Amino acid sequence: MSGTPGGLGERIEAFLAGSPFAVVGASRDRAKYGNKVLRCYLQHGRAVFPVNPGGGEIEGLTAYPGLALLPERPHGVSIITPPAVTERIVEEAAGLGIRRLWMQPGAESPAAVQRARALGIEVIAGDACLLVVLGYREH
Repeated sequence: MSGTPGGLGERIEAFLAGSPFAVVGASRDRAKYGNKVLRCYLQHGRAVFPVNPGGGEIEGLTAYPGLALLPERPHGVSIITPPAVTERIVEEAAGLGIRRLWMQPGAESPAAVQRARALGIEVIAGDACLLVVLGYREH
């Protein structure tokens, strides 16, 4: 997945190179992308924290109401939320020193992408879905 410096392939490689991950917008509903992205990380043996305002448990993992409540800072955050929520997540992530965000298709907004880049955060948005890149199996 190499490409031009700062290209999509390099950003994806850098995002996936570390651990752990967080999924903001994680859902208990297995039909929703917020659940599928979480399960995709699990299918690939990745350490991942579900983030859902309701907390509780998702796919056998403790769900946290916000990024600030995670037991450790994630290397990368997948975001599956409405664009207005994504814009708030960018600010929260920046305040916590999180440097990599992957806005899944439908979660991004031009304002969120622009703000994240202005804050020095590496952003993947509008061009790739984690489910396709890593490979997701429905079961």
